[in-house]
Amino acid sequence: LSVDPTRGPLLGLLVEKPSLRERVDQGGLVGYMILGLGALSLVLAVFKLIDILLLSLGISMQARKLSSPGAGNPLGRLLQTWHEYRQRDAEVLAMRLHDRVAKESGRIHRFTIFLAIIAAVAPLMGLLGTVTGMINTFQAITLYGTGDPQTMAGGISQALVTTVLGLVVAIPTTLLYAFLNTRSKGIVAVLQEQSSGVIAERAERG
Repeated sequence: LSVDPTRGPLLGLLVEKPSLRERVDQGGLVGYMILGLGALSLVLAVFKLIDILLLSLGISMQARKLSSPGAGNPLGRLLQTWHEYRQRDAEVLAMRLHDRVAKESGRIHRFTIFLAIIAAVAPLMGLLGTVTGMINTFQAITLYGTGDPQTMAGGISQALVTTVLGLVVAIPTTLLYAFLNTRSKGIVAVLQEQSSGVIAERAERG
């Protein structure tokens, strides 16, 4: 049970407290653009996570059947390259395997760079909204003076809300990028390990 010692005014202020939707609306166009970037980063992260899980599963299954490589996974394509050039010189084989690893690395890391870009751009857009809101505030002060605080509230609200939205989007996007980039590098490391292993085996055979 809440008690209002002011007998009404405090309760009225509480009722007039803006909702989450109204807070977002205060951010204006810049705020909605930041939220759009956040939604895009979430979609990219989910897509990339599924892609990495499928790649890891394919490599794990291929590791159990090294004698029968398939073209549906990076390790299988690496082994196919080895079977194709294993009778060639060790230098030619190494170049072909390194080229295959580079191609697979590009595919594995695709789209992750967009997460890094969004993580960098979101705070800058929040800063843009902050500057825009402060400009609106100073314009209101120029036109109406400082007698009525409500004339400045809109610009200040936009400045603060866009800053918050930029950070809310940037922080989880940075964490998602770090996680997905680490997993991608782990897959590439497996391919590099397999490539070095077959090259060393070929060199030992002469």
